[in-house]
Amino acid sequence: MSAELISIAALGVMFVVATLLPINIGILAFIGAFVVGTASLGLSEDEIFEGFPVSLFVTIVGVTYLFSVAQRNGTIDLLVRVGIRLVRGRAALVPWVLFGVAAVLTAFGTFTPAAVALLVPVGMNFAYRYGISQLMVGMMVISGAHAGAFSPIAVSGALVLGMVDGTPLAVSPLALFLASFAFNALLSALTFLLLRRTTPEAAPSQLGEETEQTGAAGVTWRQGLTLVALAVLVIGALGFHLEIGFLALAAGAVLALVDMKNQSKAVEGISWHTILLVAGMVTYVGILEKAGTIDTISRGAAGMGAPLFVALLLCLVVAVVSAFASSTAILTAIIPIAVPLLLASHVSAVGLVAALAISTTIVDTSPFSTNGALVLSNARGVDRERFYKRIIGYTAGIVGIGPVLAWGFLVLPASL
Repeated sequence: MSAELISIAALGVMFVVATLLPINIGILAFIGAFVVGTASLGLSEDEIFEGFPVSLFVTIVGVTYLFSVAQRNGTIDLLVRVGIRLVRGRAALVPWVLFGVAAVLTAFGTFTPAAVALLVPVGMNFAYRYGISQLMVGMMVISGAHAGAFSPIAVSGALVLGMVDGTPLAVSPLALFLASFAFNALLSALTFLLLRRTTPEAAPSQLGEETEQTGAAGVTWRQGLTLVALAVLVIGALGFHLEIGFLALAAGAVLALVDMKNQSKAVEGISWHTILLVAGMVTYVGILEKAGTIDTISRGAAGMGAPLFVALLLCLVVAVVSAFASSTAILTAIIPIAVPLLLASHVSAVGLVAALAISTTIVDTSPFSTNGALVLSNARGVDRERFYKRIIGYTAGIVGIGPVLAWGFLVLPASL
């Protein structure tokens, strides 16, 4: 068996095992990189670790550490309280406020599942108490988290842009962010219109009183300093093109030093699960490249003749697979496959990269994903089995329609 077949077969085994068993696919990817690299390709350890994403590692460590510090000093709770208070008694605005807060959190570096885990319990509780559709609220929180997830200083945005950076392709960070934000805002608008349901029990006056009480606490000097640090991070990264990871680590360290008693365990909030997943997968992608697997698959896709059709097929495939597997892992694997196709055709680079990013993440509403599972587990006063089926039905609609719309809006017009 050729090295190409062995490497792709090993990747398939990793996804199956990681889907069926509670094991991080990054661990399997590191093992696969060592086994395939040494046994099939005869690579040395140094050659195997050439694919390790050092810059991406620092970025994810930095932004998730800063988020952990901000969460422990109450800044994240402050943002949620302020957002909820803005509804001023209008219950129907709660889903949109949660959408906006989720987008802000992920755009500033909060990992998507962390933002969803923070906001879903708040949103589902409001929905239950005031007669709003819990399914609508849960899905809009997830969409909001994805809307901000591809900013240049977000984990997913840094991942995609980092992988494209080493290629001849030019993908605008702003275009990627705006495409994801606009698509998820549109998806949320449709969700709001189709699933909105209020009842007479949704008492605006009571909601107004509760939100005022919720936002009554003032801003402490530590929280104010954290907000300044976040602003400096954005200005330094976007305005002066400084390394995001180092800026975030520096900001987190300064904030921890002025609050050492409460921040001693902030390092535990670093998203080690995500870091392990991304580092392992990117390292294994390096093995796939050395084995010639990426080139072989890309040539096969290009050989199908119609680049636009292949682009649509890629969007559909990643959506289906991502509904059951890790979106981050899928993104890490699919971007290198798409690059040669883009270089050999007139398909829009930013359009296809954005469409793939969107197709991979919007299906995280699935109850088999962390985000969808959080919505299911936080539902109140519902028939669990029926609510589960409603989430499945919603996700099936997203899988069937979402990738086609992403391709139709982002790839097709820019490539004609």
